[in-house]
Amino acid sequence: MADTGIGPPAGGLLDASRGPLHPAAATTLTAALGVAFADPTRLHAPGRHARSLLDTSRAVLADALGASPAEVSVHPSAEAALDLALTGLRHARRRVGERVVAGATERSVLLLQPGIDGPLPVDRSGRVDAEAFAAAVGGGRVAAAVLQVANGEVGTRQPVAAVAAAARTAGVPLLLDATASLGRDRAGDGLLREAGVVVADAASFGGPPLGLLVVRAGTRWGLPGPRREAEHGREHAAPWVPLVLAAAEAWRQGEAERVEEERTARELVARVRAAAAEVPDVEVVGDADDRLPHVVTFSVLYADGEVLLEELSRRGLHVASGSACTSSALRPSHVLAAMGVLTHGNVRVTLPLRAVSPTRADDVERLCRELPEAVATVRRRLGTDDL
Repeated sequence: MADTGIGPPAGGLLDASRGPLHPAAATTLTAALGVAFADPTRLHAPGRHARSLLDTSRAVLADALGASPAEVSVHPSAEAALDLALTGLRHARRRVGERVVAGATERSVLLLQPGIDGPLPVDRSGRVDAEAFAAAVGGGRVAAAVLQVANGEVGTRQPVAAVAAAARTAGVPLLLDATASLGRDRAGDGLLREAGVVVADAASFGGPPLGLLVVRAGTRWGLPGPRREAEHGREHAAPWVPLVLAAAEAWRQGEAERVEEERTARELVARVRAAAAEVPDVEVVGDADDRLPHVVTFSVLYADGEVLLEELSRRGLHVASGSACTSSALRPSHVLAAMGVLTHGNVRVTLPLRAVSPTRADDVERLCRELPEAVATVRRRLGTDDL
């Protein structure tokens, strides 16, 4: 066989917002290619076998989401699932109203939908005000409300319980975005039943980048046009079963390790936060305590984020810059802009799972050692070191 040049992920990976597959999920995916390749809607034996495997995987993922299998559908990406989720809520309630209530740090795929006129402001940690949210959902002609469990860029958790209670009181369905938290933050899992519609990303827990959509029984939801054939009427075609099997296996494996995984990730992020805060003219953003355990962002004054990213990559440390909530990795962050913090020189660390990156603790220590000199190098290169 020819050498493809494809190998395991390089060390120093500290940008796992869409990270490598969990090793067990990768093994499952490879094995499934030979047994679950068929279209699960077909009536022949391979199709029926693929359907059985899809049903089993859906049950595992439904349990992860606190839902029944009949409420869960699988989609090509988290972004596609989010767009579909809000479209379905808006269409089903189009006679009630056209307004959508959302905070300013929601993902761009949601903020770009019709009906969001001036998203609600957030505080400097990136959190919406629950009272302001309650007033907005009670303001009349509201089709839906949208809230992230926690922000995937700065890690700040949102007041889900309070917002969900306000939405119920107003009779407004809530779309909960768990794409950054499911499988990484147990505190958020218990909140998933607070919403009529929930979206998650299998990539967050070491699976392939599949969107998982929950529409609770009794929630008014429907898409315009003819009913679709697959995934409870939500997709044009059934998902590719090997990918769904890999997602289910990633969840199974992660469940056994989650307590220790969260503990160690939180300790590593605390280490990065402390090291970044010691560098002159660097601001660590997001809530210091009420946050995701695996995400940290800091803004570096007098430095360009892209240049700093390249300098760290030259040192074998692969981080991110720009917005985690848009399709363009280096687009200025609307999240940081909404928080009122520097958007120009930001660095984001999203820790991979320890099972994916056994060297992550060493990589974090190396980042903490290299960061001061990397920042100084970039400032010298840009001529801003004496400002």
